[in-house]
Amino acid sequence: MTVTAPPLPRQRVGGRLVAGAFGVCAVVAAVAASTFTAQETVPGVPMPGPLVSFGLPVVRVLLDLAAVATVGLSLLPKLLGFDAPERTEPVMLRVRPLAVLAAWAWAICALLTIVFQTAELNPGSVPTFGMIAGYVETVGTGQGLLFSAACALAAAGIGLMAVRFGEKVPAELRVIVALFGLLPIPVTGHAVNSIWHDPIMVSMEIHVMGAAAWTGGLAATAVFVAPHRELLAVVLPRFSRIATVCLLLVGLSGLVNGLGTMALTPGVTLPDALLTSHYGVLVVIKTVLVAALVPLAAHIRFRLMPAIRGGRATALAGWAAAEVAVMGLAYGVAVAITRASIV
Repeated sequence: MTVTAPPLPRQRVGGRLVAGAFGVCAVVAAVAASTFTAQETVPGVPMPGPLVSFGLPVVRVLLDLAAVATVGLSLLPKLLGFDAPERTEPVMLRVRPLAVLAAWAWAICALLTIVFQTAELNPGSVPTFGMIAGYVETVGTGQGLLFSAACALAAAGIGLMAVRFGEKVPAELRVIVALFGLLPIPVTGHAVNSIWHDPIMVSMEIHVMGAAAWTGGLAATAVFVAPHRELLAVVLPRFSRIATVCLLLVGLSGLVNGLGTMALTPGVTLPDALLTSHYGVLVVIKTVLVAALVPLAAHIRFRLMPAIRGGRATALAGWAAAEVAVMGLAYGVAVAITRASIV
């Protein structure tokens, strides 16, 4: 069996730049946007302490980062294909254990989010097991996070089987379980009480899954495949087709979710509320960020991909880092949107 050479130090730096750009931008955006939407202190009304106020959005965005990583790493074997194991297996030997770690991080962050949200509803108290159990029992957000944590643990278990048995464990199973764990995530946001509740929830789920596949797939490709030009020439066109579909789904569903939620909320008047409410301002910011992704994605597809197919060196890592940085900002804003006041 022929094993490909390890990536050069410069290529490793490029991979770390991509991963770091996404994580740092997501956390910074989540904290900044959550500060923007923070409730004003009301005399006589207890408010959550700074640990909860800042810790909750950070843990929540770390949950998203871990989920995105799990989806992207689970999707990578499908992008690589199974026709040339002598070239793809050295990459997958690195990817499979990391997918397990990402799934564990996802489960832990989901459980920590439950604890922080319990503390937010009980300011001044240290959450006890009874308080946490009561929160999960009575609040849909807690139930959704618990279900998501269970799916993440299932993904970790299947990932361990893949570490042990390789691609004998179907890649499709890993992708489906990871995406299935994203389905409860929209429950943690704003609910719409109308006949349009179910369609908007479906649109939110499409939005979350499309964003995770797009972001996770790009990051996984840039970090693990970009150092290997022959593999990249095969993987990038496959991912580009998926990314195009995801871009359309994410953009359209995002507008439906944001505008639909506002339009169906009593007391909200469009388009004025887009600039007069925290929720509306964040929806506008996120829309601008998604729009900014279009030229970045187009450059990779129409300028870099032909060169990559021809075996020429490109600045893919830099452009991918810029794209995932914008994606990270959008994820951070999305976390704040789930907590922002619509009115």
